[in-house]
Amino acid sequence: MLRAVLHAIEMAREDVGAACAGLSAEEVSASPHGLTPLSFHLRHIPASLDRLLTYAEGKQLSEVQKSVLKTEAEPATNLTALLGAFELGLREAEQRIRGFVGVDFDQPRHVGKKQLPTTVAGLIVHCADHTARHTGQVVTTAKLLRAQRENLQPGTSHGLQ
Repeated sequence: MLRAVLHAIEMAREDVGAACAGLSAEEVSASPHGLTPLSFHLRHIPASLDRLLTYAEGKQLSEVQKSVLKTEAEPATNLTALLGAFELGLREAEQRIRGFVGVDFDQPRHVGKKQLPTTVAGLIVHCADHTARHTGQVVTTAKLLRAQRENLQPGTSHGLQ
């Protein structure tokens, strides 16, 4: 199970890197057709991994982790820094996931203010599911941004072939 979760994170790293290659900070902060900006997903993926793993480790969120929730939707001002923080967050999550080797995955855990019941396994598997979901949104939104850019440039086929 841990290997599958690590693989999901590795695929997210590759897919996000390819999707964001060549985009500007302005494009990463854009909301084409009302879609959530890439900058949100680039912050949310590692931050949500951090939160889920905190619960899996049997802890509650710190005030810092709670405050990060309020900043995830901010526009990108420095794309290099944003992508660097994304990568750092993924590496930290991978390291923490490796720490679950030999753990009883059926151990009960409780999430959030409502103390919703789950297990270590449920949280770790959700790391993969949640990351994959947001990665798919990054890839789709990036494709739309590129299509819009192409359609705005004179002399292009406007996406018709």
